[in-house]
Amino acid sequence: MNVTEEIVRGLVRFLLYGVEYQTFCHCEQCEMNIIAEALNNLLPQYVTSHVAREEAFKILNTPQNIEAINKEIIHAIHKVGQGLGHGE
Repeated sequence: MNVTEEIVRGLVRFLLYGVEYQTFCHCEQCEMNIIAEALNNLLPQYVTSHVAREEAFKILNTPQNIEAINKEIIHAIHKVGQGLGHGE
């Protein structure tokens, strides 16, 4: 499992349903495009056990890492909003 992907998925859902992106398309395809675009610009963190997942999550779940991940997600939201959504 890719712990980075797990974190990105949660943050994308959180950001998309926040006040700032209320008017953004919330369809599954746009959400998946945002996740894919953000993940393409982040380092994966693959693990094979629950213990390793917990350790990786602790490492990734710091204010600095979350800020960097959020920046990539916001960039991806804007990119998808400019035309990469709806199956493209």
